[in-house]
Amino acid sequence: MNSLSDEDKKNLIVRLRRVEGQVRGLQRMIDQEKYCVDILTQINACRGALKKVGLKILDRHVNGCVKNAISQEEGEEEIISELMDVLDKFTD
Repeated sequence: MNSLSDEDKKNLIVRLRRVEGQVRGLQRMIDQEKYCVDILTQINACRGALKKVGLKILDRHVNGCVKNAISQEEGEEEIISELMDVLDKFTD
């Protein structure tokens, strides 16, 4: 993952730590038997936060790794196939 700048890495780590805190909060909510809708709302917030991290990494991958590989003509078919596999997994 060489297409992320130091600033991007720092920001992603901060986001992931925030998600980690949200997940710990979810554990507490379940342990404390909080209202189901509140728990589901927090789960959705966690999913959204993780999706933003994934989108940032995907953006850097496409605009860095994929772009560079295609410009250097390093097996376009394989690169596009890999990208499509990643998109399929990411957009579940």
